[in-house]
Amino acid sequence: QVQLVESGGGLVQAGDSLRLSCAASGRIFGVYSMAWFRQAPGKEREFVAAISWNGDRTMYADSVKGRFTISRDGAKIMDALQMNSLKPEDTAVYYCAAGPRYSSDTADYGYWGQGAQVTVSS
Repeated sequence: QVQLVESGGGLVQAGDSLRLSCAASGRIFGVYSMAWFRQAPGKEREFVAAISWNGDRTMYADSVKGRFTISRDGAKIMDALQMNSLKPEDTAVYYCAAGPRYSSDTADYGYWGQGAQVTVSS
């Protein structure tokens, strides 16, 4: 019913910044949280950041804390991930997700974007 679309991926150098955006289409019922996950080749999909339905709470993986910032515009059903001081190990496909729970677990998110490639060169 709800589709998510990421944008803003690309190729950058270590230390650079990049901003990913996620927009939802279709009709959404009830409140929802949004999150970002990423998956590097040969690795499991891992949690990156999440934001509550009203934007009052955020959480981050230890690996990105202090460098990445998640934000949202609830009225437009949109969120963004600002990524600063990027490292080569940040290279992955980044997925936007939405769900009824504020969580770091993939199982709590039922709606996913198609993924955006982020490549950080050394």
